[in-house]
Amino acid sequence: MSGDGLTLDDLNAPAIAAGSLRGREVVILGGGRTGQATALFAAGAGAHVTVHDTDSIERVVGAVETFAGNTIRTSFGDAENLGPLLVDADLVVHSPAVTLGFPTVRPSIERDLRAFAAGAVPLTGEGGARGRILISEPEWALRLLGSRWRVGVTGTKGKSTTSNLIATILARDPSHSVELGGNNGKPLIGRAATLPADARVVIELSELQLPSLHSSVDVGVFTNVTVDHLDRHGSVSAYRSVKRLLADRIADDGVMVVNLDDPVVAAYAGIGRVETVGYRLSSPIPGGVGIVDGWIVAAGVLRAPRFGGGVAATGPSGRIMPVGEIALPGEHSLSNVLAAVSVALIAGVAPDAIRSAVSSFTGIPHRLETVAVVNGIRYVNDSQATQPDAVAAAVRSFPKPLILIAGGRSKGLDLADLAPVVAQRCSAVVVMGELADELEALFRGAGIARIERATSVESAVEVGARLAQEIGTPSADGIRATLLLSPIGSSFDMYNNPFGARGEAFRAAVLAQAEARR
Repeated sequence: MSGDGLTLDDLNAPAIAAGSLRGREVVILGGGRTGQATALFAAGAGAHVTVHDTDSIERVVGAVETFAGNTIRTSFGDAENLGPLLVDADLVVHSPAVTLGFPTVRPSIERDLRAFAAGAVPLTGEGGARGRILISEPEWALRLLGSRWRVGVTGTKGKSTTSNLIATILARDPSHSVELGGNNGKPLIGRAATLPADARVVIELSELQLPSLHSSVDVGVFTNVTVDHLDRHGSVSAYRSVKRLLADRIADDGVMVVNLDDPVVAAYAGIGRVETVGYRLSSPIPGGVGIVDGWIVAAGVLRAPRFGGGVAATGPSGRIMPVGEIALPGEHSLSNVLAAVSVALIAGVAPDAIRSAVSSFTGIPHRLETVAVVNGIRYVNDSQATQPDAVAAAVRSFPKPLILIAGGRSKGLDLADLAPVVAQRCSAVVVMGELADELEALFRGAGIARIERATSVESAVEVGARLAQEIGTPSADGIRATLLLSPIGSSFDMYNNPFGARGEAFRAAVLAQAEARR
């Protein structure tokens, strides 16, 4: 450790600009996108940076290119050598995936990191204590944002679409710039300190990130909380407790936005610590957002004080827009729209701007994304659907003939209730990855007769396209069948990078097939 240590205030943007990190020893745990962005930021501030990852540098997407030709030191592929790196460290910044207490953290990493944490400055309380600091990238990014307006979005499913839609709507207001980051693979660490002071920042927050947060957001948005990531949290109650952490991270003068149709999230409305805006698929409660006669309507939603206060503007009878103008596929998307509209009203965005933004928003990559229609087959990339409810919503979004591509690494979830939904909605299934045996047995038991195997995403596209041609029938819209990648399992059995690598492989295979047919 160099000098006499750091204070928490030394991690704020003004202090860093004044040189608080110059010459300091910084260790970054995790060499993925988050670690790469953090390393570049710290090195740019004059720190001596070392990046540690237990995987080989060749397997970590972008690492070779990021760290070539600069002064950042790397230590990849060795889980046992972290201890010596921490001896002289002033600051250790960990990826959310390397959070103490998660069973997925390797024992040697857990041991060395706990020893460092025992002597580190607490992240709560006064910022003047001096010593060594252990902090996550999301927490550091929040501190760098300072007083900028921050919207945190979490949920078991729908948080990515909702976050992107919120940012899209907010961008229709030219009086404030908008920044989107967080769990979507775009770390905020390198951009947070340089944003305009009046920027609005939308942050997607996963169950990985929430336990490492101590700073607050101005608006906390909950889409829903069902069941996911039992491989990390061990039980449904533990997972739900982690998700609830966002409610405790809302500033005292902030707002909580909750889905009243979800029983777990709806209970947060009774906490009473902060103002709450509830949204639901029926008529709105006072101060909330809902549906009346085919229109999205608001019932006296209040603007945030910094955006003028008072009741947010709407059309007659609180109308915002007709439900029929929503471009997103699937009935489940309507709930995500209501959440985004709620935030837009809190921010004081005009109703016509909200309507225009929502009606033109067709979705995001890897979420029910139609990649192409080739020879009458519609190819849909829903690669981020790694939880039963999300897959069920996906298969309900398309008519038969529907061929599902599923597989990956198990997340420890009970898939029994999903099997009959897939059997009812799908004409055939292609299974792949570590879950292939389990899924084949599950789906055959539910009555699906056409099940085939693939060894990769690319081969799954080939097998699925053949099945679609065999099963498909011409329709008025020219679609013979839909081939849907909605994998159920995580992508870590095939890819190191969780942010879209599987979906990108699917897209590339589909486009290659389209090119071959020209």
